[in-house]
Amino acid sequence: MQADKRDDALIPILSDNPEMLSRREMVCWLAGGIVRAQPQSSMFADAQAYDRFMGRWSQLVAPLLMEFAGIPDGGHVLDVGSGTGSRARAIVDRKPKCRITGIDPSKEYIACAQSQTRSDRIHFETGDAQKMTFANGAFDHCLSLLVFNFIPDPKKALGEVRRVTKPGGRIVAAVWDYGRDMRMLRVFWDAAVALDPSAEKLDEKHMPLCRTGELSALWKLASLDRTEERPLDITMKFASFSDFWDPFMLGQGPAGAYVAKLPRDRVPRLADEVKRRLALGSDSAPFELQARVWAVRGTVPRSS
Repeated sequence: MQADKRDDALIPILSDNPEMLSRREMVCWLAGGIVRAQPQSSMFADAQAYDRFMGRWSQLVAPLLMEFAGIPDGGHVLDVGSGTGSRARAIVDRKPKCRITGIDPSKEYIACAQSQTRSDRIHFETGDAQKMTFANGAFDHCLSLLVFNFIPDPKKALGEVRRVTKPGGRIVAAVWDYGRDMRMLRVFWDAAVALDPSAEKLDEKHMPLCRTGELSALWKLASLDRTEERPLDITMKFASFSDFWDPFMLGQGPAGAYVAKLPRDRVPRLADEVKRRLALGSDSAPFELQARVWAVRGTVPRSS
């Protein structure tokens, strides 16, 4: 299976794998083995580096997702793919009566989340979204941000999420619009492909579930009531080009893994091409980029 195949071919093939891969293994598969050539560096091994690269932006999306979800202030919420815990903390900040349980396959992320969380209303544990150990109806609602496109069998995972969510509870998720309106990554990959056509197969636009209608189609397959999909937009504010570019040098995510794999003399060329496409007047000038996620929500039927 090549990473440059269409997304609609990815889901059934991935569904043949009954085991949950870690987030880093899944993206490694999609990226055609780019990280396997770097045994000392994983694109998701460094939680703090990932927070600098992407976590700071997911914190901006989290409140919008909560508003879209329409979840009341109270009850027990499952956070699938809780990462470094920033989303769970953002939820409790906005919904102080909620209790959050976050699960993530990455032990590094769970350790980071636990170390940074002081609220007794938040609990984190290592967990597999496809094989959860929670009882039926254990949670009032479920949220998942920037995760479902990384799960090998998203249909199975959604079935598990539905199982552990009470009837009448909301199931809500969102993924980046990698192919178009996640401008930070779109500028990067357009520049990379312009200089290196072989990078096209690594472009995150090939991720599953990242186009309009794909998440809602999955939710409808799970027979969730009142399914609705909507774009949610944030503004990424960068203090300088360095604030934009330096996180790409940390080896995080497919883009960071690509930079880490490049010969050293080609990295400045890529930085210059990215800078040219951003059309900045000065390296030290602040600038903004728009970013979009596709969000979906649905309700567990009260009777099956």
